[in-house]
Formats: sequence, structure tokens, C-alpha cells
Amino acid sequence: MPLSSGKSLPRATPRRLGVGGYLRIGEVARMVGISSSALRSWEALGLIQPQRSRSRYRLYTQQDVQLLKRAYFWRRVRGLNPAAIIHLLKRQGRMRRTTPAPARLLGPQLRRLRRSRGVSLAAVARATDLSVGFLSALERGQMSASVATLRRLAGFYSTSILALFDPSAENPRLVRPGNRKVLETGPGVRMELLAWGNTAMEPHLFRIAPGAGSGEAYAHDGEEFLYILRGQLQIRLNEEESYRLRPGDSFYFESSTPHRWQNPGRRETWLLWVNTPPTF
Repeated sequence: MPLSSGKSLPRATPRRLGVGGYLRIGEVARMVGISSSALRSWEALGLIQPQRSRSRYRLYTQQDVQLLKRAYFWRRVRGLNPAAIIHLLKRQGRMRRTTPAPARLLGPQLRRLRRSRGVSLAAVARATDLSVGFLSALERGQMSASVATLRRLAGFYSTSILALFDPSAENPRLVRPGNRKVLETGPGVRMELLAWGNTAMEPHLFRIAPGAGSGEAYAHDGEEFLYILRGQLQIRLNEEESYRLRPGDSFYFESSTPHRWQNPGRRETWLLWVNTPPTF
């Protein structure tokens, strides 16, 4: 059915909204006609970004409901996949241009680390060979950092990139897609933590946009295993060995080998990336 058909979408029933004028996930699921788990999956794909209460409950607006109904209509009637729906919504200017919550949390986390150690931005800049202006913008949430840059900062603070996820100490065993801890590095690199707590492994789902990558080469202790789910990945070891990985390929190397990587393709790359021990 063409978009210009004029067919109107069902309107949300006027009602008294919940906490602070927002709707809870169960209410939105009933209004849209899909399950709560499907809503969480759409959130993990970046189609919707609900607000969060102090207790971490998802909170939706009536505008969110209308966007979700439109997405559901395109999914059910036109058979579009989530990536195509997101493309259409962006082209029509219907998606809110907001910074993902995990990216907003990265700056304050870095600021807390720096202040807890009693060091100035200038001192961090000298030690990491980064500019004061860049570090200041990063702490204010105005800039994003590549994986290599985060490794450099984590090394200075004697911590790991894992700590920037702010994971709880408890191992949740089962992690639903909508409950993953997400860190946006980049631009164009999304790391979704798949397990945390008292684990011997550190598994991630990496989503890498075309042309995006790690930046400069980096190294650390441990071992790494990759499995390509979709798209392609170009990885270089020691600037001497180069490998292009495709769906179904797996790859192992020692983390102490300087490595850098990039998505050389025209579509987003998804890969399972496991570090052990969890020191990444």
C-alpha cells in the first residue's frame, strides 16, 4: 500500500496519562497491538527511545504511541523490516533526534572517574595525548569517543571499558534484548553487553555502521573471539596481517596483539565479540 494512500492510522484513545504524563510499556503495548517483548526488541534496534523513570521504568509519550502505530502499520501491511521502517521515519522527520541514554551516561561516568582521582583535564590530556577541549566535550556528552580512545582512557584510570557500562555486580543469567547494557562509541559503533557480573567471559553484540570502526590500533590482556552475524569486518593485526570477515566466519586472536577494525561494507555489520578475561 503506498504511503500516499491517505489511509489514516488509528488514533490513540484520549486518556489520563500515568507517571508524570507518561505511559508504561504494558499500556503502550495494548494501545499499539503488539507485545511488550516486541517493544523492547524495537527499542534495541533503535526504532524507539523511551524515557526512563528514576526506578528505570520505561515511559512513553502519546507521540511515541503514534510513531509505534505507524511502524506497526508498515510492518503488518507493507511487510517492511525494522531497518526499512527506521529509514522511512528518519526521511519523513518523524523520529526524535535524541542522544541514546547510554551515550548520555558516558560523560558523567568519565567525569566521576577523573574527579575521584583528583586529576585535572589537563593532566588527563597530557597522559593520554588527547586535547583538553575534546575531553571536556566528551565529559559534557557533546562528543563520542572511538573504542581505541576509550581503551586509552580506561588504561589511564586503571579500569576497563566494561566499567563504563556501569554493570551491576549481580549476574542476571537471562538478559532480554531490551535489558542489555549499551555503550555508544563512535560514531557508528554500538556495543551491547550480553552478560555481566561474576563472569569469566565478556560477550558483546557489536553493531558497526558502514565505514565506522575502532579508530587507531589498541591492545590489552586476554583473548578474543569473533563471529560474524551479518555484514563484513576488516580487521588488521600488527598492521601486517589483514582479514576480511563475512557472515558465518569466526576469528580468534590474542588481545595483546595490536588490532584495529572497520566495517568496509555498505550495510551495518553485526557480530558476536567475546573477550576473556573480562578486561576489555
